[in-house]
Amino acid sequence: MSAVSLTVNGKAVTADIDPRTLLVQYLRENLRLTGTHVGCDTSQCGACVVHLDGEAIKACTVLAVQCDGRSVTTIEGLASGGELHPMQAAFREHHGLQCGYCTPGMIMTAVDLVRRKGNTLDEHTIRHELEGNICRCTGYHNIVKAIAAGAENMASEPQKVAAE
Repeated sequence: MSAVSLTVNGKAVTADIDPRTLLVQYLRENLRLTGTHVGCDTSQCGACVVHLDGEAIKACTVLAVQCDGRSVTTIEGLASGGELHPMQAAFREHHGLQCGYCTPGMIMTAVDLVRRKGNTLDEHTIRHELEGNICRCTGYHNIVKAIAAGAENMASEPQKVAAE
């Protein structure tokens, strides 16, 4: 067993885990944060995207012990004070989901996209940046609209830290 200590959604967590435990397994099975989904087990679908020290990563490709001393934000950590994050609200408002399985990873990718590319995103940029996220239900049209709207909404919101 290996000891791991990290901050998840603003809260310090510690555990003794098998060193082969993937971050996605640790989040879902140990911490019961089930918003991070396992879709493909091959890092192709993006359902497991979380933020590690503020940057989007696929949690199925990282061992939990590699995150020791670092900060992880999951979809559960985006909302603050009972209010949805602007990107979450945009997905709801613009019907950017259908079955919802890919939605947490899409939202986490979108928030990172805004961090990297800014609040004014064109359709081509959004579609290009979503290449690592697969949705089998929607055809992406409303997802792209939701991300563009969420990006604009994020410009007017103060930057939030997980679990404020």
